[in-house]
Amino acid sequence: MSNVLLLNRKQVETVLDMKDTIKAMKTAFSQLSDGTAVLPQRIVISAKGGVSLYMPAYLPQSESLSVKVVTVFKNNPSEYDLPTTLGKVLLQDIKTGDVICIMDGGYLTAMRTGAVSGLAIEYLAKENAETVGLFGTGVQGMTQLWAACVARPSIKRGMVFDVRKDIAESFAQKMTEKLNIPIKVAELAEDIIKSSEIILTATTSALPIFHGKWIQPGTHISGIGSHSPGTRELDSETILRSKVVCDQVSACLAEAGDIIIPITEGIITKEHIYGDLGEIITGKKAGRADDQEITVFKSVGLAIQDAATAKLVFEKASTQKIGTYAEI
Repeated sequence: MSNVLLLNRKQVETVLDMKDTIKAMKTAFSQLSDGTAVLPQRIVISAKGGVSLYMPAYLPQSESLSVKVVTVFKNNPSEYDLPTTLGKVLLQDIKTGDVICIMDGGYLTAMRTGAVSGLAIEYLAKENAETVGLFGTGVQGMTQLWAACVARPSIKRGMVFDVRKDIAESFAQKMTEKLNIPIKVAELAEDIIKSSEIILTATTSALPIFHGKWIQPGTHISGIGSHSPGTRELDSETILRSKVVCDQVSACLAEAGDIIIPITEGIITKEHIYGDLGEIITGKKAGRADDQEITVFKSVGLAIQDAATAKLVFEKASTQKIGTYAEI
């Protein structure tokens, strides 16, 4: 038998902060770009009530070996009083292969997804950006907005939009207190696009949520909500007008409707994609060219993000003596 550290959601929340998570993402994407990271294609199994995804990754330099199990079962809220999306991460000892930690994956996923957008903002947004706009005011929206403000301390105000206005109002109040900047609720999507230098999209929409013609020169957009070939948050004009950077080009060409649909329409070719985020981090390609350029970061989520964040959580929890050990 072996001792396994068990960490619930609240314990993961206790140890994770955005600055350190962004730093972990930088290390992970550098390893991916250098070719040292091991990132198999994720396995997707359709079950009776939903879909189950298995996402393994290995980061040798970070000594992190893990697999995340994520499920999306649409009847969970109505039938079982559970969230639609559930996740757990198993972290292994790289010397023995034994599982040394099992942790909740919900908050971890939100944090690593926000952090990679924050990392992209470091390289692709205007250096002194002061305004940020967010579509989607769920947990993912919270970490996206938090990461943007960590990456660009110059941000002075924010604006949010959600089809559920009451939830948006509550979210804006909470984030105003958390980030110590005024966050207002937009009446129209167009208001956000025309007044924000950084735009974050974290919705469940299957269709574009704004018109690309509204985008102002110098804008940076991070799109993280859609991650299937038939859905998209960003329209073809947005992609056409932008320097497009992906978390991983091959993953986006397989899964991101924001990219796949305009290619299918003949609006762009795959050569329109500028490159991977890791290429920019490691200096293989330049980031933002000037203050007039429109940039898009498209992310579908990679298991290296989970591996890097899980290792960070484990180290912090072990140091702070947080969690419960169980013999398995």
